[in-house]
Amino acid sequence: MTAARPDLPLRHVLTLPTTGSAVRIARETAEEVLAEWGIGHRHQAVGPALLILSELVANSVRHAAALSPNVTVFYAAGPGTFAFAVHDRHPHRPPLPVPPGGTTGGGLETVAELTAALGGTAVVRSDPDGHGKSIRITLPL
Repeated sequence: MTAARPDLPLRHVLTLPTTGSAVRIARETAEEVLAEWGIGHRHQAVGPALLILSELVANSVRHAAALSPNVTVFYAAGPGTFAFAVHDRHPHRPPLPVPPGGTTGGGLETVAELTAALGGTAVVRSDPDGHGKSIRITLPL
């Protein structure tokens, strides 16, 4: 997500302590950034995108805080696309279930189902040093 993508010229980066307030702040920032980019809160993809984002940040707070004092959210948009990635420095790469019938249960199953229902993609990528990862979501608008 950090590599330049000319098809996603609108960008914003937010780094927060890996604490419970990170979920609210990441979500509020997404709402503000989307509004600045002309993507209103009534757009059909915004509600599900905010839920997906909240779940991914909450997972970083719940599972990565011991090894990752910060969580970084990358927001990007371009014609017909909204993308975001949630990055932490915990090395575990959770598998994203393939809907329907994912086996991990819980939040990541919801993430996969919502992403697929919107016609988007979800990818987990390890940091080059193996000590962190990003989960990137790309959604059509």
